[in-house]
Amino acid sequence: MTKSTAFRGWYYFRMGWSTYFAFIFAAINTLTVTYFLAIENYPILKEVFPTFMHYIIIIIMIGIPLLTLIGYVHFKRTPSFRSESAVNFESNPFARRTLINSELTLKINQELITLLLKMQKGEKINDKVIEQIQKTQTEISSLVEKRTIFSKEDLDFLKK
Repeated sequence: MTKSTAFRGWYYFRMGWSTYFAFIFAAINTLTVTYFLAIENYPILKEVFPTFMHYIIIIIMIGIPLLTLIGYVHFKRTPSFRSESAVNFESNPFARRTLINSELTLKINQELITLLLKMQKGEKINDKVIEQIQKTQTEISSLVEKRTIFSKEDLDFLKK
């Protein structure tokens, strides 16, 4: 894995900007603009929000729970987050590699447990079990020899 200090710095800058600075700046900007350009010019709204501080407090009391609910719905109740996760997973070779390696490890462990149980019971390991183990070994060896971190073999393996 190569390290590019410039691109890492750029990534950290974008995360800091979009997650913290831009969010706070946009919230302050939205509150200020909506109050001073809209609410101050309409007497009926001015009665509901007599000062800028009242406006901020009321919006925060309504906005934070509402936006938290919207975030919850986004993650838990709509297919949008699953789609985002799938796209991120498909485009991130390190995440793909981790999942595939864990799948292969589970497969190996399952076969090892089967062997251990047969040995514990004193059963003879038959040709069918040996063939299955050899098939798994060949499959893993083939995958390990062909794939690189940025190749499509991992993605193809997942689509099986």
